[in-house]
Amino acid sequence: MKKALSLLLAGAMLTTAGVAEARQRSPEQQLSRITAGRTAGEPANCIFLREINSTEIIRNTAIVYRMNNGTIYVNHPDSGANFLDRDDILVTDTHSPQLCNVDIVRLLDSGSRMTTGSVGLGKFVPYPRVRRSASN
Repeated sequence: MKKALSLLLAGAMLTTAGVAEARQRSPEQQLSRITAGRTAGEPANCIFLREINSTEIIRNTAIVYRMNNGTIYVNHPDSGANFLDRDDILVTDTHSPQLCNVDIVRLLDSGSRMTTGSVGLGKFVPYPRVRRSASN
């Protein structure tokens, strides 16, 4: 019983250390980790909302959009990047099926639901999923 409890506590400490380590990474290190092994494609003006699987905010730097097909789009806002915080909620109000570089995204604090700022989106830089060759 003591061994199981010790293993459980050790696992919890490793998990806590992993979260703390992730928070200590610079925004550039976080982006490098996310796009590792991928090559940037030609920037796009818009992406389809229905194709977005998830989003991730990189503090004061960028928004990462993970698409259903495995492509990752990185958007470095043209304005307001300093408002980006990983605990914020992204609120988009578009009048088309696309999210475009002319759109403005509001940011809400995940706890209070108060507006914390807004960002003017930039171009969407695609990082397609790396295709494996048939010999692998």
